[in-house]
Amino acid sequence: MIEVKILREDFPILQREINGYPLVYLDNAATTQKPNSVIDAMNDYYSNSNANVHRAVHTLAGEATEGYESCRRALKSRFNANKAIITSGTTEAINLVAHAWGRANLSDGDAIILTEMEHHSDIVPWQMLAQEMNIELRYVPVQKDLTLDMELFEAAIKGAKLVCVVHISNVLGVCNPVEKIVEIAKQNGARVLLDAAQSAPHQEINFEQIGADFMAFSAHKMCGPTGIGALLVNDESFDEMQPFMGGGDMIETVSIHGSTYQKNEQKFEAGTPRIAEAIGWTEAIKWLNSVDIKIEHKRILESARWLSGELRRMGMTVYGRHDDNDAAVVSFLHPTMNSEDLAHLLDARGFAVRTGHHCAQPLLDRLEISGTVRVSLYFYNTHDEVVSFVNYLEEILERFA
Repeated sequence: MIEVKILREDFPILQREINGYPLVYLDNAATTQKPNSVIDAMNDYYSNSNANVHRAVHTLAGEATEGYESCRRALKSRFNANKAIITSGTTEAINLVAHAWGRANLSDGDAIILTEMEHHSDIVPWQMLAQEMNIELRYVPVQKDLTLDMELFEAAIKGAKLVCVVHISNVLGVCNPVEKIVEIAKQNGARVLLDAAQSAPHQEINFEQIGADFMAFSAHKMCGPTGIGALLVNDESFDEMQPFMGGGDMIETVSIHGSTYQKNEQKFEAGTPRIAEAIGWTEAIKWLNSVDIKIEHKRILESARWLSGELRRMGMTVYGRHDDNDAAVVSFLHPTMNSEDLAHLLDARGFAVRTGHHCAQPLLDRLEISGTVRVSLYFYNTHDEVVSFVNYLEEILERFA
């Protein structure tokens, strides 16, 4: 096992100070920091191999193409998938399913299952499609114990064509029973889209074994660059998809009479791709492959549980259960102190947290709140950082609450 202090040495930003205090970065559910290997690989591409990919035969183009396609191979290997479409992130990946699969396979009166836990990126595209195509949206409610109502899910699935479900909630950290959801969906002839933005960075996911049809996630939440993500697709669903964006690279031939398209993932990757970002993501995956994710997940989850207990002791309301498969995310509220004021005071001492609705307004409506303060841990966070967070929070409450 690599000690956390050694892991931290890979991340230059963790040496930074804020207002003279060491940075304690606790906003990892929004984006993670990048190791030197990612930064160096992207700089090396721009310094030594900058060119466009695919059709050219010169050396730089060959190096760029190999760098880009190595990312696709790394994604397929890490998640055990046959098809990996490279996108700008989870949001584009979900929109790609809506446009490339939804428009081709759904029709007037069809139903899609969503949950009240979904990120806006897995709600808004379906609302837009529903308005355009007269599709019914059915929402699975969240229960008081912060789990999905599986009894109502089984009732709602009847006649549905697609299930869209978040693997891990970015607000609650709750890990949903996706294997069971996929099983029920398949029994009823429905496709399944898994939003794995929060789970891909924390779990070893076997896409083929889970049995979902689509899985969307982003690089920037797993130590990779911003602006790039992926959509994993099984072979059957891939064959049902139609091109959404038209342009270069996704075609085989173009004439004034019509066009033919690529047969592989490039069919859905029109235009100049995210080459430097793909090269950086490959290095991020290599970095993650060097980490024992199960051990590190257990370590930071224990810190999250301890933090939850301390927050409750201080009179906070904590939204989360922190079971073994849940993420190390702690969302909380003070009964009287404004969450943004609290976040500003924390930032003054170098603690980076997030506040607001976290792009999950239906979930917060269900909880009857408008926002939370969210602490989210990743593998480079230490328990000492969490202890220092609690100690300073107590100072704040003594002075202002």
